[in-house]
Amino acid sequence: MRVFVVLFNARTENEGIHSLKVGDRNIVLMFEDEDDATRFGGLLEAQDFPPCSVEGFESEEIEEFCHGAGYEAKHVETGTLVMPPDQNLETTDWDPETRPGGLGSQSSPADMDRDMSQNELDRIRQQLENLL
Repeated sequence: MRVFVVLFNARTENEGIHSLKVGDRNIVLMFEDEDDATRFGGLLEAQDFPPCSVEGFESEEIEEFCHGAGYEAKHVETGTLVMPPDQNLETTDWDPETRPGGLGSQSSPADMDRDMSQNELDRIRQQLENLL
């Protein structure tokens, strides 16, 4: 099945994939619909993320990447409105300027404050559970 993910610096040596950090877990969203992924990417950019792009992959390829990186992959059905977290990490594992790598070798965990409130964690957890 073809899915769409949000990437930074797509098709470069410094490519990074967006993921949500919930507790100690990194979750990559696999959108069923390209427009939904594009909308999510636009919301990220509105929160001062670097420009991103949406790329299509086979779901097995993303799931394999996630497994190898210790991430989780979550399927997002068509028409599901996913909102980025209100807060972002101040620093990420991915540096858009200097850290080389590729989709299979590195990523940018997504971008939530490590010290977020329990209410915010509960909201995100509920949103992810609704995706299932």
